[in-house]
Amino acid sequence: MAMTITPTGLNGAGVLDLIAAHTAFCTATSPRESCHFLDASGLDSPDVTLWAAREGGDLLGIAALKRLPDEAGEIKSMHTAAPARGRGVADALLTQIETSARARHYTSLWLETGSMDQFAPARALYERHGFEPCAPFGDYKPDPNSAFYSKQLTAQEAS
Repeated sequence: MAMTITPTGLNGAGVLDLIAAHTAFCTATSPRESCHFLDASGLDSPDVTLWAAREGGDLLGIAALKRLPDEAGEIKSMHTAAPARGRGVADALLTQIETSARARHYTSLWLETGSMDQFAPARALYERHGFEPCAPFGDYKPDPNSAFYSKQLTAQEAS
């Protein structure tokens, strides 16, 4: 059975449980003041699109894109269910986010993730997709527990 990625709401099967797993992972690996994920209330916003990756009825992962000023977007609350890790779920979700950002004519994507070893797979994923380390953006402050990335979408990609 093939993986599908579709927009979802918080009421989608398993979505709140996976958000809770993401929250638990982040708070277990990072000091609270260094946790910048969006919880369910933060994901339930008109500025945020949430996607679910599923195979059959199984929820494999979630990812969100938050609209920023100046035709930009921020990747938020990306999480793959533990049993689905290593199967390309995060890669497929990130590809969906990039495709949607281009369709919305965004000129850049931004993200914050952890700098600890537990977040090394996430950082490697973003780097494989052409994201480059950058300084803190928006309201973020320098934090040794955070790694910041951005990707410029060229005019050709954004059209």
